[in-house]
Amino acid sequence: MPTFRTLDDADLAGKRVLVRVDLNVPMDNGRVSDDTRIQAILPTLRTITEKGGKAILLSHFGRPKGRDESQSLAPVAKAVEARLGKPVAFASDCVGEDAAKAVSALADGDVLVLENTRFHAGEEKNAADFVQQLAALGDIYVNDAFSAAHRAHASTEGLAHKLTAFAGRSMQKELEALGTALEAPQRPVLAVVGGAKVSSKLELLGNLTAKVDILVIGGGMANTFLAAKGVKVGKSLCEHDLADTARQVLATAAERGCEIVLPVDAVVTKTFAANAPHRVVPVDQVAEDEMIFDAGPQTVALVKEKLKTAKTVVWNGPFGAFELPPFDAATVAVAKAVAEATKAGILLSVAGGGDTVAALNHAGAAQDFSYVSTAGGAFLEWLEGKQLPGVEALRR
Repeated sequence: MPTFRTLDDADLAGKRVLVRVDLNVPMDNGRVSDDTRIQAILPTLRTITEKGGKAILLSHFGRPKGRDESQSLAPVAKAVEARLGKPVAFASDCVGEDAAKAVSALADGDVLVLENTRFHAGEEKNAADFVQQLAALGDIYVNDAFSAAHRAHASTEGLAHKLTAFAGRSMQKELEALGTALEAPQRPVLAVVGGAKVSSKLELLGNLTAKVDILVIGGGMANTFLAAKGVKVGKSLCEHDLADTARQVLATAAERGCEIVLPVDAVVTKTFAANAPHRVVPVDQVAEDEMIFDAGPQTVALVKEKLKTAKTVVWNGPFGAFELPPFDAATVAVAKAVAEATKAGILLSVAGGGDTVAALNHAGAAQDFSYVSTAGGAFLEWLEGKQLPGVEALRR
């Protein structure tokens, strides 16, 4: 695994520390409705302030085109203050006179949130002059926003080339977890990949067949693989035009010694609704007017057997329409099995992606996984084997 400078390597006392965080949090009537991302940055902020550094927070919020007060970080700064338990100042801009005044007013151990970086076009363009304006406000740079690390923006990548750069605690934890799971894993490695479409996860599947020993495919994308093998899937979500691609993935996996596990039975229904009439059938007995909404109990039993052989599990995507009972059964059952094995010290388990986090929380299993990443796009690109600009810039 590549090495990164962490906060343990940094001389923070008296330093102006520009910290890239992810404060792009959900809001409801001007209040933060889910502060998971704020909680994630607290260890970094406490390390900096307790060591006498001045923590100056940079973040985007929403997708403004220029200054837009409806997408100001001011109310988010109040939420950071409440969670941190100490005063947090706010500056009405992230560069220029207002930002400079706010930074110069900081005492050692203080915290400041600068206004939305995306109020300036130079942020997403990674413009050299904007990077320079940001850099003038700090002595060192800390990136604690893995969720934004797949973007080569001024505050996520450009600054790391202007100031000595360190990984924050959340970033460090993410990189260590992902590195342990895919770069230097204990084998066998089992990956669960679910979700609706093969087309959105082609690069992921291609990379994983080279990295893992067992690849379990679930969700709507499993239907495409079943259809490619000649199984009739009725009215199920299925990308029939990707049959050749699916067959190629299967062939490549066989060449690489990666075992592919597909559903052997399914929960089918004629109605897209919670608690709709349904039945369990072998996958080759789906009627023309039925849709596959979940993997069946025999598939769950098969996956659990495979889990008993694994040392490492990587998970991205659900087995079925978990938002609608009873089509959550397979996802819940397998998630609980992974959680129990992790808790028992048998498995290292890493999961990520929006639907995945929601599914594992729904199953009550997320807290027992070794690591659950809340980063959507960045987590997926990492699994696809892509280099993330914000991460590459932190390498020693």
